Amino acid sequence: MILGRKKHQKMPTRGRMRLLEGVLVALSLFLVGVWGNHTSRTCIFQTLSGTDKEFCRGDLEVSYPDVGEVSCSYLPKCHGYRRLLTHQWGSPRVRYPSADKNKKYVLVMVDPDAPNRANPRHRYWRHWVVTDILGADLRAGKVKGHVLSDYVRPSPPPHSGYHRYQFRLYQQPEHKDISLSPKEKPSLGSWDLKGFVEDFGLGFPVASTQFLTKHHED
Repeated sequence: MILGRKKHQKMPTRGRMRLLEGVLVALSLFLVGVWGNHTSRTCIFQTLSGTDKEFCRGDLEVSYPDVGEVSCSYLPKCHGYRRLLTHQWGSPRVRYPSADKNKKYVLVMVDPDAPNRANPRHRYWRHWVVTDILGADLRAGKVKGHVLSDYVRPSPPPHSGYHRYQFRLYQQPEHKDISLSPKEKPSLGSWDLKGFVEDFGLGFPVASTQFLTKHHED
């Protein structure tokens, strides 16, 4: 006795499409729950507020690779940005669109919170000092000049909280040679920024900004 084969019943095309749509929706919700919420919690660029925000004046722009502009904000921990800042990135791109093409400028980068903001006994920690920067170069985001103090990557100590990394831009007086004294050169910490500014008549910064970050494992 030969039995006929039972025909395999195919699901209608419309049914298969609905099933596929349901699977895709469920998968997308799962991925949002696993990755999306985590990213949104850790990758938000929070702008500064209060007195920290008041320090940012003028339109001075500071940018690092991968992350972009960090002016007047907290550097987020996502994508390893804080680790890259300390261990990999070089000096930032600094741009001042309002620079006078016919003037020269002095750029100073310092950490006023060494070793921590609550007890800054090593204020100011010198991270970068460049003089004789042409206004035309600053407008193009190029820091070319006489380097008095090489760029030092921000390296906040563990468990020291947020550190402010400040950029102060001064208009350089004409025919003024600016330098660090033999006493200043060997040490980066406890730098007398106020004395430096007064000695060379730099006056008040024409623009300033800062970003905040902390140790990449905190």
